[in-house]
Amino acid sequence: MLGLPEIVRVLPHRHPVLMIDRVAHLEPGRRITAVKAITAAEPCYAGVADDAAQEDYAFPVSLLIEAFGQAGALLWLYSARLDGDEPAGLPLFGAARDFRVERHAYPGDVLELAVELDSAKGDTAFLSGEIRVRGERVATVGSMLAVARGAIPTRTTD
Repeated sequence: MLGLPEIVRVLPHRHPVLMIDRVAHLEPGRRITAVKAITAAEPCYAGVADDAAQEDYAFPVSLLIEAFGQAGALLWLYSARLDGDEPAGLPLFGAARDFRVERHAYPGDVLELAVELDSAKGDTAFLSGEIRVRGERVATVGSMLAVARGAIPTRTTD
């Protein structure tokens, strides 16, 4: 539904921290299913030893949270832009509650980030949802807070 060109028009994230590859489904103001493919070339695997076990390649929970947050920010900001009410500032992760990891994800897996926009007012949004791989739940997010703070820097080309 949305490809990389549309995603980078909304999110301020860029390589190597952009975690959303594409959007499979989007209902503005309600929900999004974004996709992130995990590859062996991820920066988090740079220091993994050649003789490492499979568990050493588990995608870090902190990056699961970040990917979920980026999908949520994309839903929130895209929806607000359509309504003509986009918050000023940089979207930031505020807090997460009831984040439960049920299994690991590994290189070769494709994360499906299903995020619901529970509420949004001004510069604050509340999100919830889950992360799946091949239909199996990897993690659930009971509540995530996102806020917009400060001005988004203007991107220039030299």
